[in-house]
Amino acid sequence: MSDSSLTQSVIERYASVARKGEQLCVPDGYDMEALATYIPQPVLQIANGCGVPVGLGTVRAGETVLDVGSGGGIDCFEASRLTGKDGFVIGVDMTDEMLEIARNSAAAVAVNLGYAQSNVEFRKGRAEKLPVDDQTIDLIISNCVINLAPDKQRVFQEIYRALKIGGRFTISDVVADTSIPNYLLNDQERWGACLSGAMYTRDYLRTIRATGFVGVHQVNVAPWGTIDGVHFSALTVTGYKVAAPNSFFPNEGIFSEYAVFKGPFKWVVDEYGQTFVRGLWRKIDQKTSDLLHLEPFRPWFLFSNDKVLGKMLNDDDPELLQILPADKPCEWKGNFATMTSLFERAEDDDHHQFESGVPIEICSKTDDVLATSQYAPFFYILNRAQQPVSSEAVACSPNGECC
Repeated sequence: MSDSSLTQSVIERYASVARKGEQLCVPDGYDMEALATYIPQPVLQIANGCGVPVGLGTVRAGETVLDVGSGGGIDCFEASRLTGKDGFVIGVDMTDEMLEIARNSAAAVAVNLGYAQSNVEFRKGRAEKLPVDDQTIDLIISNCVINLAPDKQRVFQEIYRALKIGGRFTISDVVADTSIPNYLLNDQERWGACLSGAMYTRDYLRTIRATGFVGVHQVNVAPWGTIDGVHFSALTVTGYKVAAPNSFFPNEGIFSEYAVFKGPFKWVVDEYGQTFVRGLWRKIDQKTSDLLHLEPFRPWFLFSNDKVLGKMLNDDDPELLQILPADKPCEWKGNFATMTSLFERAEDDDHHQFESGVPIEICSKTDDVLATSQYAPFFYILNRAQQPVSSEAVACSPNGECC
């Protein structure tokens, strides 16, 4: 099936949604009662999505926000409230019927918010060619739309182009725990329902990072459905634009400060391919310093201007994060762990090596470790068992250690 055929199929489907006032991908987490105090009902009844990116504290007052695939405008109008009257919100959609509903509602929303005029503008366009100038947007949001685009790499390139240096995105999308087979990729019905167009989580995260984004991390995740053994999840991620990909960094290689990874992993590889061993201080250049001082990295690192190169944090240092599995047998319950935040690769203290976006099977003891507050932000745990598992507790390696 050609890209143009898929796109036309999606347009026709969502045009029908707008005309009939129905939902396809029903979003979870909206406070519809609160939204109804300022957003007209025709917008609310066609709200589609798999997450609530503008409800996650990502929008700041006075910002310029772009919503890719804005539909009836629900996320744009919520962003309008959060940016305040001094902010500006752009909604981009390719379906005329959706745009008509959104545009017809903008004035009423402004009045209900107490604004002298609307700070929301809706433009017709596609995610692969956004109708905005380069480096003009502070924050880009999107709710269950990129999986509908045939050329997802192009979409992320457009998002990167539109963002200012220092800008960020928060996107909710459907991803899969494996590559999608061809028969599903060519299923128009399931594509329009936010499933067949989903990417394997590994490939999704790789595509984002290959575009140039860094600090890519999971904000929220939830099960979305299963088709023929393929497990789909609704994943919300945030990432940052700090510089053009593969560009020359004036301060690259020039010493900036010392950094140490606190844990909980034994070691990690960051998005620039650099390895950090827990507790071991190392030199970092300005480029790396800018990366590690981003909000999602800061809780896991310490920084110093003193000469601490090669020194280790003491094992009893309260800053050191180390979570060991319980000293007991384990059980296999069908759980798989996928690392979805910040690092390309990592290893825990039980020799599990994690690759970003790739699920690996874990036993009950590892599940307990990854559920701790130190590890949980990095992982999505998915149960693949088709029915309840009645396993006995076992030592899951010959020497009695954890798997």
